[in-house]
Amino acid sequence: MGRFTDQVVVITGACGGFGRRTAERMATEGARLVLSDMDQELLGRLASDLSADLAVLAGDISDESLSQNLVALAVKRFGRLDIAVNNAGIAQSFVKLAQLSAEEARRILDIDLLGVFFAMKHQLACMENQYKANGRGGTIVNIASVAGLAGAPKLSVYSAAKHGVVGLTRSAAAEYATRDIRVNAVCPSFSRTAMVDEFVRFSGKGESEALSELTRGVPMKRVAEVDEIVEAILFAADPKNSFMNGHALAIDGGILAL
Repeated sequence: MGRFTDQVVVITGACGGFGRRTAERMATEGARLVLSDMDQELLGRLASDLSADLAVLAGDISDESLSQNLVALAVKRFGRLDIAVNNAGIAQSFVKLAQLSAEEARRILDIDLLGVFFAMKHQLACMENQYKANGRGGTIVNIASVAGLAGAPKLSVYSAAKHGVVGLTRSAAAEYATRDIRVNAVCPSFSRTAMVDEFVRFSGKGESEALSELTRGVPMKRVAEVDEIVEAILFAADPKNSFMNGHALAIDGGILAL
């Protein structure tokens, strides 16, 4: 029996690197999944690749109705919501603050910060109602960033949004702690996802040189593999990890040790 057997799990940004791998790992450990992403076609392909009882709903996380509908879908299809992994997010252009357009800044905040707020708003309400009904709340894992724990040159608005996610995480953890609801954040540094691929592509340098520049401040001198981050997501979501609450878990190769 897997550690997520019969747990009902919502994952946003399910077609991205962390989201897809989290869905795959949870499926192998018995979870029932509700998956969301903006790309309907990719979402359908992911669903067909997974051996799990699941439902999908495509949409833009910056639209509050998506979060409301995802929770409603979980309850309608499976009867409850046990775990939510709020992974949907976008990166910003790798530029100094004054070079970032207002339009791009708003889009980053709408998705990376307000998207998490909307998701938590409806997830927490559902989990609190479950607690009132049967004494069982739930668990929320927000995917933030090490940029949400320290400054991030050339990623200013992204960093601001991720600082906001950490703030939402800690505040909600304190507010709902007596309702059997845990809220934690996982804070990766650069990982082998689309964000790093884009940096390499636009750097004008070879991959080795670009990654060396990107990881100059990382004591381990490399980017993380997706599975290394997903291990932390699963750890935070694990029902047996029942006393970790309000924590922002840095998976950063030692950056914050400096």
